[in-house]
Amino acid sequence: MDKKELADTQALIVRDFEIEKSPDEQLSEEALFQLLADQIAYMIEYRLEFLLSLMYRMDIDERKVNKVLHPAAEDPANIGLAKLVWDRQQQRAFTKKFYKQDQLDDLDGLEL
Repeated sequence: MDKKELADTQALIVRDFEIEKSPDEQLSEEALFQLLADQIAYMIEYRLEFLLSLMYRMDIDERKVNKVLHPAAEDPANIGLAKLVWDRQQQRAFTKKFYKQDQLDDLDGLEL
């Protein structure tokens, strides 16, 4: 992942998961993932409904969520959910970059 993609992914994760950090602080992938996993662990304990709602709004497949929350899952729940979120946020960052619309500066003369 290049620096721009990491910055875009970081911005989405920090915003959606209410992670507090200084605005100009650039974290490594590992540090950002650990912050995300820690925040998800907190949400599992204290804000589960909000977390599940957030997963739904991010359009993370419910079957994948159920799979990582299953007691027999290979990773702890917070790590499994963090992996799903990480993958989804990378997809969102790529989509925003790839399908970026040009700014419409001049709307004069258009009839509605």
